[in-house]
Amino acid sequence: MIKKIISKALREEKLAKKEVYDLFKVKSGDHVEQIFDAASNLRNSKNSTIKLTSTVHLTNICKITPKCKYCGFAAETSLDGYYHPFYKSNYEILKAVKAVEMSGIPRVSCSGAHGYQGQHAVEASRIVKENTSLELLVNVGTDLNQSSLAEMAEYGTDTICCNIETLNHQLFNYLKPGERLKDRIKACMLISEAELELSSGLLIGLGESYQDRVNHLFFLKEFPTLGEIPIMGFNPYQGTPMEHHPPCNLIEQMKTIAITRLIFPDIRITVPTPTIGPENVKFSLIAGADNLATVIPEKYPTNVKGVGSPTYGNLKEVVNCVKEMGLTPEI
Repeated sequence: MIKKIISKALREEKLAKKEVYDLFKVKSGDHVEQIFDAASNLRNSKNSTIKLTSTVHLTNICKITPKCKYCGFAAETSLDGYYHPFYKSNYEILKAVKAVEMSGIPRVSCSGAHGYQGQHAVEASRIVKENTSLELLVNVGTDLNQSSLAEMAEYGTDTICCNIETLNHQLFNYLKPGERLKDRIKACMLISEAELELSSGLLIGLGESYQDRVNHLFFLKEFPTLGEIPIMGFNPYQGTPMEHHPPCNLIEQMKTIAITRLIFPDIRITVPTPTIGPENVKFSLIAGADNLATVIPEKYPTNVKGVGSPTYGNLKEVVNCVKEMGLTPEI
């Protein structure tokens, strides 16, 4: 049964929901390895070059209340995170993206908290695109509108990210009491309607079922400009309401990455180094990922705290890991 599903995926035939669910249920070590092998082979058949994405965090002053129960990014949510409030100046953003470009990293993510109608994202887009040749992803969640999207498009922003995180309404409402799931979905629709590449992914290990993950992956197919799917494993931030919730199992993260690759052979699959752990970057590559995010160069000018975990991937170490896997880092 599993071999037939894998063979079908390798022929790039569309998998049914039941087939994807059967892949998630796999427990046998041999079958799990077959899924990983198929996913990495499928990625390599398209392109064995691994994209690297750095980051600039624009502000942690988040106006959503109450705060998401797992958040360690917003001000005063966790002493391990960005506890003290900040709002980066244009000069600080420029200095950071110039350092990223000088390092050879080809892509940067500019992300920030909510409450600015997307204007912090617009200004970051202008700074990046007027002063560098970097590819640009902007992630401010639902804190955008048609006007800000049009401005970012005018500057040449490559990708806009809005992670739905989970399609399970009850779980979403528990985890994110200050947000509404329908607003996340609407933001993804606005991005697609603006004909901008959409990045939207899953946060796993929070109590969702395999069926929830299946439903989420198939739901993403409804967005015509979907070009990137981040797979993020939960890590608890000290001091948050979820500090005692266990971190997402590494095999579950790998399985979700690999199954996503089998469903979406041509889409960029992103794994942020904080959420899988910098020491586990190679396992995301084994599972078929082709973009490693939150990769920070040596001469980055400011202190970085990863989203989902305070750690992050060092450029030199990430590049060495990619090469040791027989793959080529895009740098």
